[in-house]
Order: sequence, then C-alpha cells, then structure tokens
Amino acid sequence: MISFLTRVVNIYHDREYFRLLIKFAFPIAVQSLITASLNLVGVVMIGQLGDTSIAAVSLANQIWFLLNLLMFGIVSGCAMFVAQLWGKKDVHNVRRVLGMAIKLGLLAALIFWILGIFFPGAVLHLYTEDPAVIKLGSQYLRIFSWSYGFYAISTAYGISLRSTGYVRLPLIVSTAALGLNILIAYPLIFGWNAIGISALGVSGAAIAGLIARILECLAMLVVVYWDQQNPSAAPFRDLLDLDFEFMASVLKPVLPVIANEFLWSMGMTAYSAIYAHISTSAIAAINIISTIDQLAFVTFLGIGSATAILVGNLIGQGEYKKAYLYGGRSLGLQISGASMMGLLVYLFAGQLLHFFKVTPEVIADARNILIVLSLGYPVRSANHVIILGILRSGGDTRFSLVLDGMIIWLIGVPITAAGAFLFHFPIQFVYALTLSEEVTKFIVGLRRYFSRKWINDLTQKVAPVS
Repeated sequence: MISFLTRVVNIYHDREYFRLLIKFAFPIAVQSLITASLNLVGVVMIGQLGDTSIAAVSLANQIWFLLNLLMFGIVSGCAMFVAQLWGKKDVHNVRRVLGMAIKLGLLAALIFWILGIFFPGAVLHLYTEDPAVIKLGSQYLRIFSWSYGFYAISTAYGISLRSTGYVRLPLIVSTAALGLNILIAYPLIFGWNAIGISALGVSGAAIAGLIARILECLAMLVVVYWDQQNPSAAPFRDLLDLDFEFMASVLKPVLPVIANEFLWSMGMTAYSAIYAHISTSAIAAINIISTIDQLAFVTFLGIGSATAILVGNLIGQGEYKKAYLYGGRSLGLQISGASMMGLLVYLFAGQLLHFFKVTPEVIADARNILIVLSLGYPVRSANHVIILGILRSGGDTRFSLVLDGMIIWLIGVPITAAGAFLFHFPIQFVYALTLSEEVTKFIVGLRRYFSRKWINDLTQKVAPVS
C-alpha cells in the first residue's frame, strides 16, 4: 500500500503539469460554470410557465443540441490540428484550419436553420405527440434558429483561441453574452409594463437568445481582430482558402470526429425521444436534472479541454512520452474528482429543485434521477478525458468514432429503449440504463490509452509554412 501511494505521489509530483493544467482548465471551467449557472436561471424562468413550456423549450433545444454537438465535432476536430500546429508555431496553417472550421460550421448552421424555420412541427413530432408542446416549441424554433450562423462563427473562433493559449477571451465574451441573455429574457418572458413590454413567454426567451448570440459573435470578432498578432486573426484570404489538397489532408482525420459527434448527438436525441414518450413530466424532470448536471460537470469539462490542449501541443513538439504521461495524470484526477463530486451532488443538489414551479410528480422524478446522475459521474468524467483529452487530441479519430459514436447505438439506445417500452421501467431506471454505454466505453477506452496507439503527429499531414 505504501509503495502504491509513493508511486502515485511521484506521478503527480510535477509543478509544470499543474501550472499548465490550471492555466488552461481554470478559465474553461469558469466559463462552463457561468454558462451552466445562467442556463439554470433560464430554465427556472421558463419553469415558472409550467410543465408544458419547460417541455416545449427542452425539446425545441434538441435541434440546438444537435447543431451544438455537430459544431463541436467540427471545431474539436479542427482544434486537434490547431493545437499541434501551434506546438510548432505554424500560424499560417492555424489560420487556414480556422477558415475550414468556419466554412463547415456555416454549412451545418444552414441545414439546421432550414429545419427550424420551415419544418419545426415535423421535427418536434419526432419527440412528442403533445400538440401544446409542439405548438410552443415551434414558436421558439422559428425565432431562435436565426442565431445558428452567428453561433457557428463565434464557436470556431472560440476553439481556435483556446487551442492557441488564449483561453480568457472566449470566457469574457461568452459570459457577457449569456449574462445579457438573462437580463433581456426576464422582461421579454414575463413582461414589463413600466416600459410597455408585453409578456411573450416562450417566444420572449427565443428573442433574448437570438440577440445574445448576435452580440456574442460581433464581440468575438472585435476582440480577435483588435490584436493582429493573435494567431486566430486570420485574413480573409486564409478564411476563404479553397486549397482542396490542404482541405483533404485536414478533413481525413476530422470527418470521423464530425461523424462521431453526429452519431453521439443523435443517440442523445434518441434518449430524449424515449424520455418524452414516457410522459411530459419525465422530459421536464430530465431537463431540470440536465441543468444541475451542467453545473456539477464544469470542472471535468475544464480538465478534459485543458488536457486536449496540453497533449496536442506536446505531440506537435514531438514529446510523445510526456503527452502519454500528461493524459494519464488527467485521467486519474478526473476519476477521483468526479467521485467526490458525485457524493456532493447526491447530498446537496436536491435543494435546487425547490426553485422550479412544476408538479410534485416532476419533482419526485427529478429526485430519483439525481441519485443515478451522482453514481454515474466517475465513469462519465473518465470517458470525457479519454475521448476528448487523449484519443482525439492524439489524432486517433477513427477509434474514437467507434468508441463514442457507435457504442451508444449498439448498446446504450437499444437497452434504454427496451427498459422504457418493453419493461415499462420508471424514468429513473430508464435513465440508469444509459450508463451501460458509459461503462462499455470506459473499459475499451482505458485499454486504448495504455496501448499508446492513439499518438499521431497530425502536423505531418499538412504542408509546413515556407
């Protein structure tokens, strides 16, 4: 036992690792915390309108959720190139990759804009047959869908800034935008007679979100181009670059990431559809718990994203052994920290449920789901750092596609659907069945990490700057 503890102390006795981890993880975690906190406030406000409104916004945001994860696939796929290229200080190709991320993001935004503007009812009907939920959700989508293009641009610049070490700028811009969203949302949702604003309900929330996303995008562009030496301050010729040989070399490892996020997001959407078909109260309870989950998970998002930057930079510098060691350290921190967080969530998070003006049935379901959520934290957080922080940053995108994008369909969705529709389990047991996917990914992913087969130098795939 003493020998084991000594080895653990020796592994983590590295001030440089912790200095860099904190440098990158802290701003990212703070940004995630603020985002989750403000999202919680938004959900509480919508929750004052009743079960139908909170279910409508939750299901309408599944379209946003799909776009968000597809965008994450695009930008995180490009980010693994940016991180490694920045390790070599190849600014020219960093900017060319950023341009590719913007073009792909705008294409994805256009597709989801068409769905949200022209076919909102048909899309929402995939999740629920409740006409009141579909009507309110359609109103929300027809407004908020206009924000998708602005979000695509700001997200691409944000991930480029993070991957090149400028982690504070996205924090400041996103926090300001979300804070503005809350300030605008309250009078638009509930009305403000003193200045002649009528209560718009769900539509008011959508308008507030649209305004915030537009201003976020404009602010992001200003802070990036204020300093022309910023590696993300790409000139238009780099953003519009259509060098097909370069694009093909980048897309080859990036496309599996996009496919990964698309399959995973569709799997998560399938889970939401399963919950919604159980009952409107079930999807309302899931939505409430999701906001609590976002709050509790912020530290682990920060560690995972910081690890991706560190590992990517080290591989770009040719420090393969150090990249392997840093990845393992982060994995150990993630598991131990998530175990403690799960206990805290179990003990204290239930107090937040009093802020939601929903039925006792929804509160009871949410309390039961909270127990499952707390138990799942260690394995979920471990998978986050394995897939995002280690395998993906190392360019092992095909394996990540199988691990993250396919296991959810081969194991998670079928088992969860069987629990809901064949065995008619209560919502908390149906939710627990989704962990079958997480356990499988953890076992397979851990073996892949120890194999070291995930380490690939992606900078060799693009032409160096002359």
